[in-house]
Amino acid sequence: LLFGFPAVISRSQEGPGEMGRAVLIPREEQEKMKELFKINQFNLLASDRIALNRSLPDVRLDGCKSKVYPEELPNTSVVIVFHNEAWSTLLRTIHSVLERSPPRLLAEIVLVDDASEREFLKASLENYVKKLGVPIKILRMEQRSGLIRARLRGAAASKGQVITFLDAHCECTLGWLEPLLARIKEDRKTVVCPIIDVISDDTFEYMAGSDMTYGGFNWKLNFRWYPVPQREMERRKGDRTLPVRTPTMAGGLFSIDRNYFEEIGTYDAGMDIWGGENLEMSFRIWQCGGSLEIVTCSHVGHVFRKATPYTFPGGTGHVINKNNRRLAEVWMDEFKDFFYIISPGVVKVDYGDVSIRKALRERLGCKPFSWYLENVYPDSQIPRRYYSLGEIRNVETNQCLDNMGRKENEKVGFFNCHGMGGNQVFSYTADKEIRTDDLCLDVSRLNGPVLMLKCHHLRGNQLWEYDAEKLTLRHLNSNQCLAEPSEEDRLVPTMRECGSGRSQQWLLRNMTLGA
Repeated sequence: LLFGFPAVISRSQEGPGEMGRAVLIPREEQEKMKELFKINQFNLLASDRIALNRSLPDVRLDGCKSKVYPEELPNTSVVIVFHNEAWSTLLRTIHSVLERSPPRLLAEIVLVDDASEREFLKASLENYVKKLGVPIKILRMEQRSGLIRARLRGAAASKGQVITFLDAHCECTLGWLEPLLARIKEDRKTVVCPIIDVISDDTFEYMAGSDMTYGGFNWKLNFRWYPVPQREMERRKGDRTLPVRTPTMAGGLFSIDRNYFEEIGTYDAGMDIWGGENLEMSFRIWQCGGSLEIVTCSHVGHVFRKATPYTFPGGTGHVINKNNRRLAEVWMDEFKDFFYIISPGVVKVDYGDVSIRKALRERLGCKPFSWYLENVYPDSQIPRRYYSLGEIRNVETNQCLDNMGRKENEKVGFFNCHGMGGNQVFSYTADKEIRTDDLCLDVSRLNGPVLMLKCHHLRGNQLWEYDAEKLTLRHLNSNQCLAEPSEEDRLVPTMRECGSGRSQQWLLRNMTLGA
């Protein structure tokens, strides 16, 4: 027994969590469970009851199960960075890689310890992995360096032809590796991600992820999952077992040819800790001649947490703002205005020197961000062409449309103009939408209300005609115009029969926040 950790290796499929089933903790142990949950922000009591080599369901599409891959495939080093990870989740990640990767394709596992304090992650871990029969290196960072720099260290020490990055709380499923390596063999400039399945942070139940979502981002440069658009389904002629071209990647789990990783500029080492590096790499791959794909025949589970157990030096927000500014300055050209205007605070953040990254872009002859929006992500939340970006001010009241920080399906608000961007930023796009981030003004019945719904790019109830002479915003489907609020509710605009009064006149401002 390892210092109180039963290193469970199961022989049967009857134990807790086998076949990816949920583990439920009895009522009398709920208090202990809640205490242990705080350590890693997942249910440690449940995880510790599950075998380190538990069985999992085969969640692949039927067409994937019969695919045959070339005998000759490049081998891979699997790089896993951890910081104070729980024993059972880290070891279950390692066991799943060992059990479900053909030995000839697994060159080694490289573990990078980002300055963990927990005793069991030191000698005990070293002794345990020695017995596993596959080369496993453990590299220790001298001080807390964050995911980006730790991954760079792991990649530099690895020797496989392909580098596969995983997080420290994953589980690989049957057949996960071959389709990733086969795609890289076909095209070494393709960077590939598995479908990321969900391992519940509460019960450790294994739930299949969808092959119908891909990676995007919003104006705040948050990574988001969005439905795979029709054009991508058509490009694959309806064959869901073919890889999906994705505009961005989530960043935790991917494989890349090791030489290509070097050529394309690895990671931006000027970024701190974590956050933004996935979008930076996504833009760089696409703009500089590579491609990014979700290989739908590869499934890897990941424990998604609702909160982070880690503290960041300088605070999470500051770090992510700095990283996002670096990627906006280097890769986004004039479209960085969308980010700066909706998050005005970031303009004050010191983002360091990006001249090396700009030189990399120059040297690789990378395409502009407008090319990326047009060719890779035409349904982006950032419009490729737009008429205005800034406030929408009512002439009569001198007040502005304001999203009030509300979510989708809520009414758009109306408030005193503050000129600070943020919640009062709307873009009137060339597709005639009025959008604030990934929400569009939408009217589905006469006289309103005016709601904010996810932009669907299908015109319909989200189509508005701006008359630059009359200054009116006419909603085409209802043939009514956007107007000042009524007496009943001064905080939401209304829809009225179009007229000529000032209450239906709107000034669309182009604001730029000097960055």
